[in-house]
Amino acid sequence: MPGILKTDYFSTEQVQTARFAKALGHPVRIAILELLNSQACCYHGDMAEELPIAKSTLSQHLKELKDAGLIQGDITPPTTKYCINKENWSAAKKLFNKVLE
Repeated sequence: MPGILKTDYFSTEQVQTARFAKALGHPVRIAILELLNSQACCYHGDMAEELPIAKSTLSQHLKELKDAGLIQGDITPPTTKYCINKENWSAAKKLFNKVLE
């Protein structure tokens, strides 16, 4: 149906939960989040050494997590430091708990 928005049928919470779920939909992204959750922050280059994927692939996964708001990056050339976005991480946990209850 042209002109119909998903928000016409689904709540803001449902749309946000789906966005977070999509971002979590790859094992590499789960590994990235576990790595970032185990420390305050991590540099892109350090993650590339930890994970068995190419730097360009890592960048794509980081972008997806960042676009979903689950992580944030501090770009100080030539490095980029990433960490968990604590506010959105907390919101994601609440939304998933609501779905899984």
